[in-house]
Order: sequence, then C-alpha cells, then structure tokens
Amino acid sequence: MRISAAALLFDNDGTLVSSLASVRRCWARWAGEYGVSAEAFARIELHGRPAVDIIGDLLPAERIPGALARIDALEAADVAGGVTLLPGTATLLAALPADRWAVVTSANRRVATARLAEVGIRPGQLVCADDVRRGKPDPQPFLLAARRLGVDPARCVVFEDAPAGLAAGRAAGMRTVALTTTTPVDDLHADAVIKDLSYVSVQVGADGLELIVDERS
Repeated sequence: MRISAAALLFDNDGTLVSSLASVRRCWARWAGEYGVSAEAFARIELHGRPAVDIIGDLLPAERIPGALARIDALEAADVAGGVTLLPGTATLLAALPADRWAVVTSANRRVATARLAEVGIRPGQLVCADDVRRGKPDPQPFLLAARRLGVDPARCVVFEDAPAGLAAGRAAGMRTVALTTTTPVDDLHADAVIKDLSYVSVQVGADGLELIVDERS
C-alpha cells in the first residue's frame, strides 16, 4: 500500500518503544498502594489512555490528584532499563525531516520525555496528556499535533497500537496504520495493519511524504 502524507504522527508506547513491562509493574504497585482490588484492576484498560482517566475509573474524585502524582513518580523512576526501541523505529525516524513528524502520547510530559530520552528519540513536536483537556480516544491530541506542525489533519497518518488511539486518529479525519505489537489484530481497525515499523518505508519529496506500507506482515 502507498499512502501520501504531509506528516506522520506516532504514538509512543507500543509503537515507537516498548515500556509495557515497566507500565504494568508500576501500575500493579500503585494499585496495591491504593487498595484497588485485583478484580477491579483487571477490568480497566491501561494501554493507550491518560493516567488521569484510568485513575478516575478506580478512585473517587478527591483522591485523583494524589494518586496521579504517585503513578507519575513511579513511572518516571522506572524508566532506566525499562524502555527499548521497537523494530524499525530508528530507521523510519531517521528518514523523516524533523518538521514532518510528531509523537502523540497519553503519558504526561515528565514520563514521556524520560522514556524517549532513554532510547535517544528527540521529536521536534511532542504532544502529551498535559497539553490537552481530553485524551485519546478523543481526537484532540492528534489535531493539536497537526496544528503545531502546520499541516492539514487530512494529510496526516497516525501510527498506533491501541484501539483508543486508532479511534482518536479516525475521529481527527486522519489515515491510520495499526501495529500488532500489543493488541490482537481483530481488535485493530485501521487503513493498514502491520507487525511493526520495519514494514514501513518513506520517500521524501517536495510535495510531502510517500509511504510504502507492507501489509504482508
């Protein structure tokens, strides 16, 4: 498949990097500290959602600020050795002009910056949970990234591994490419589905980007 675009918008965890072991470790510790039962915790979707939304599903409103600060501290402290690049990430990002891509994550800026720095990724634009009032699956994070890059949302391509992120990309009017790194393929609804970013190559031209997406993965 070939897709023409002006800019590429990447989720972070599960798309560019893997920090899922760290995420699960930190949230399990957090749940124990805040008395969240195993049954309640198991019903909550962790991946691809802002921490404040996850906590809001588990605790009363008056406990959210302290609980949010605690999970932020746990995740920031667990970055060292807890983040690895996923296949294809380094090659694809190196081929892109700095003003033609952004990272759009549900993590807050402190955690997202630490995770990206751990693997040497320095995006020109980084949209985090702190930057928006409504996170994924709302389209606001991706629309903000398009605005910061100065491109038409319809000419952006979103790369995501989580259903919430793909829903946000579709709601923003963007093309979507799903990665099967964390979610069963039957739960991924996108214009293309791939194993990881090693199945994507890009040609940079005067009029934008030409993506070649190998769906045979």
